[in-house]
Amino acid sequence: MQVRQLGEQVINQIAAGEVIERPASVIKELVENAVDAGARNIEIVTAAGGKTLMRVADDGEGMRQNDLKLAIRRHCTSKISDDDLFDIRTLGFRGEALPSIGSVARLTIQTRHREEDHAWAIAVEGGREQPLAPAARAGGTLVEVRDLFFATPARLKFLKSDRAETSAVTDIVKRIALAYPEVGFSISGVDRQAQSWPAARGNEPELARIAQILGQEFVENAMEIDAAREGVHLTGFAGLPTHHRGNAQHQFFFVNGRPVKDKLLLSGLRGAYADVLARDRHPVVVLFFELDPAQVDVNVHPAKADVRFRDSQLVRGLLVGAIKQALVQAGHRSSTSNAAVALDALRSQGPGFQTSAAGAYTPGQGNTGRNAQAQAYPHARPQAGDRWNPEVFRPLEDDGAAMEGFAETAQGSFRAQNGFAEMSVPSADARAHQEPVETGKTELPLGAARAQVHETYIISQTTDGVVIVDQHAAHERLVFERLKEALAKKDVARQILLIPEIVELAEEDALRLHEKAADLEEVGLVLEAFGPGAIAVRETPALLGDMDIQGMVRNLADELAEWDTADGLKEKLDHVAATMACHGSVRAGRRMRPEEMDALLRDMEATPKSGQCNHGRPTWVELKLTDIERLFGRK
Repeated sequence: MQVRQLGEQVINQIAAGEVIERPASVIKELVENAVDAGARNIEIVTAAGGKTLMRVADDGEGMRQNDLKLAIRRHCTSKISDDDLFDIRTLGFRGEALPSIGSVARLTIQTRHREEDHAWAIAVEGGREQPLAPAARAGGTLVEVRDLFFATPARLKFLKSDRAETSAVTDIVKRIALAYPEVGFSISGVDRQAQSWPAARGNEPELARIAQILGQEFVENAMEIDAAREGVHLTGFAGLPTHHRGNAQHQFFFVNGRPVKDKLLLSGLRGAYADVLARDRHPVVVLFFELDPAQVDVNVHPAKADVRFRDSQLVRGLLVGAIKQALVQAGHRSSTSNAAVALDALRSQGPGFQTSAAGAYTPGQGNTGRNAQAQAYPHARPQAGDRWNPEVFRPLEDDGAAMEGFAETAQGSFRAQNGFAEMSVPSADARAHQEPVETGKTELPLGAARAQVHETYIISQTTDGVVIVDQHAAHERLVFERLKEALAKKDVARQILLIPEIVELAEEDALRLHEKAADLEEVGLVLEAFGPGAIAVRETPALLGDMDIQGMVRNLADELAEWDTADGLKEKLDHVAATMACHGSVRAGRRMRPEEMDALLRDMEATPKSGQCNHGRPTWVELKLTDIERLFGRK
């Protein structure tokens, strides 16, 4: 078969296949060009999800006549100085976007530089360039793209519905808007409701822009992140564990102002929230990384969506450490939206409550509140597959068992110190409200215990409201934190295998595990190379008891291949500790004495992450007195 040189138009269409996947890709490239041009206001208009029309207008610097002629040709750019691809300080740099768009659509550009007497316009249709012509424009640049993929009709079949494409365009504009709060953005069209995000002003423009896009609710339920390590600076906001979502669409990462979707960062985020969120729930975060451009390669993906860090473990460690520290500092803090959900349930006019003409509420026969909670937190109750086997957690017989009896000791001392010494014996039917409230208790964050209802929930009184505590969820978190603390203070106890377990793997998987041997030893797994493509496991964590060693090692190898981390074993240890905490904590249906309830509240105030249980459910909800008064028409 004869080798031949491809034509310019075919080359551009191939390049367009890499850069232009859908209308959102076009909008991304055009908006990034506007930001690089110093625009302070950017207007986006679309039709049919961008398939028939995309228009981006800005008030940026504009282009001169000669620059406009070059801009529509491949690999022509003004954004690389000295041809150094490792000193990229702009969003765009490849010089491929405009010629790629022009090769598969009808492209028109109008622009005026402040040094030019008038504006200039140029058009490209299906790769065919039209001559320059004078145009009327006050300043900046307007780029209009019509009939996307008209030159390659086969690609139209791979686009999604107009609604899906419209949503994708909105998402990409939001991501860029979050990174540049000083720039105003507006988006409109016949296929959507108009949205605008004016340029944020004031002392905290980033927070103002976040509130514009994610809502004030996220701002009220976010933890501020500010950490630095070895030249990498991380700032932004991370949501409380009780403020979570069902998908990862509300996770925003930025590297030197560039929106990215990076597996390394997603892995770090998952690790940071591992013991406070169920696996099918996702935190909400807006995080900004700033580092020397030479320490990150942004030229690893045609659409510049992925990046590669020179020291990836440094970046991941900074992310995990910063969020975990913020969670500790948050203490017993819980999402403010929990109270709003409770109040909305009370205000609802479903079968649970009826509204009278006077506006008061009378109870009905429904149980919508509990059902709503069960749907919002599907992991609130133990699953059918969660079987408690005490034999798995038996103490070791040998003298080297550093963890011997740690579970009984940790839980026993916790109970003794906090008034829970006789958990298995039902206490007397004491009413907290019959006891005098000590002065100052109501001024504490979780107030003074006043009653226990349905032998499951503690009602406490604060100076300006009422706090409802789920006694089992709260105590489960407290016991879990004690067990983790015990694990951290001691070396993880290991059991030596009488006969080493040989696990055969692909050679590259075995090499990855061998490189992480020191890290795995810290969590109790001792292994070594056993020839090419094999690993010998000599010791395993005693806490896991009899385990599927072959399956564990293969899972760790897969995790290393995908995420470059081996957190699976630590997650299993945490899962065991969480199971022990669940079975060793105060159960729903147990009556508690007033002093026990108060002890639980005080311990929650002093324990990190006590605002949510191990599954991410809230452990307490506060109803302000003003909200309660509104429910009864007093205000």
